[in-house]
Amino acid sequence: MSVRNAAKLLLALILVAGNAVAVEANPYLAKPGEVPVTVRTATCAISGGFIHLYAALDYGLFDKYGIKVEFVSIRGSGVSLAALAADEIQFLYCAADATIPGMAAGTDAKLIGAPLVGLPWVMLARKDIKRPEDLRGKSIAVTRPGDLTFRLARALLKKFSLTEDEVKIRPVGGTGQVEPFNAMRAGLAEACLVTPPLDARGRKEGFNLVYRLNDLGIPAIYSSLHTNAKSLRERSGLAQKWAAVLAEAIYFVEKNPDKGKAAVGKALRLNDPDALQSAYDAYAKALVNRRLVVPEGTVAGVVDFAREQGTNVRKKAAEIIDNSFAENLEKSGFLRELWGGEVSK
Repeated sequence: MSVRNAAKLLLALILVAGNAVAVEANPYLAKPGEVPVTVRTATCAISGGFIHLYAALDYGLFDKYGIKVEFVSIRGSGVSLAALAADEIQFLYCAADATIPGMAAGTDAKLIGAPLVGLPWVMLARKDIKRPEDLRGKSIAVTRPGDLTFRLARALLKKFSLTEDEVKIRPVGGTGQVEPFNAMRAGLAEACLVTPPLDARGRKEGFNLVYRLNDLGIPAIYSSLHTNAKSLRERSGLAQKWAAVLAEAIYFVEKNPDKGKAAVGKALRLNDPDALQSAYDAYAKALVNRRLVVPEGTVAGVVDFAREQGTNVRKKAAEIIDNSFAENLEKSGFLRELWGGEVSK
């Protein structure tokens, strides 16, 4: 065999080996002729924190993995968990900080992936309030007693040695941030808690960003993938594919910021560049957890915090987590292939 032919053969073997590694590293893609599986997926709110899901839906990532998504938006973590427990939806994308109390109290649901870890909430307030201590004699608008905004407002007051007699926590209804924000705008309260991109809108309207709640040091997990016992038992392959889609979405959004912001803008009906950049900076950069592994210690901290706030805790943190799908992404070489190297823990 000539040297030239030997070189060609060696090159061909290298290419074949490279392709074999790529296929092995992503065993979750749909096979040729594979019939797509339909699955019902819901979010519990409309939020910039769901940037990775929005991008996956808009740019066909689920299609690559043989998943056809029937997407619905259910307002509120409680009703969303109830729908998941009843198998009306098979997967839920929601802030784990909002759902962990319900799961710890016994609802049939588990966390199987956490793309965002940390607390993106900030406190906005009227112009005369420059620091949390200035809240004395005033009020913070929240959704309803027991909801996440209520629990966070209580933690904020405790941090600054303020009592609920000194600062009123004023429930105004709703299921998210918009209602408390509008209550503040209408003068029904002097402060409220929001996440990006609503913080950018508030600053444009002249409100002060008084405090970043991540500085409270509270254990926190934001956007997370949930499923139920039936899916874990009967649809584990589908859950694994869903985790792979989410991992690829993190990569896609990081490498394609304009497309990520466009997906958020479409979902939120928002075209303010500053607001979209605020969302991108928080959810595609600051809080990202590329490995998707749900940190058990953080979940335990959230459970303890919920217990302190009055939740009747029946389950331990380990009982509401299944990290096998996230761990498989690393064991299979999928994450290494996706990112071109080891993914930091």
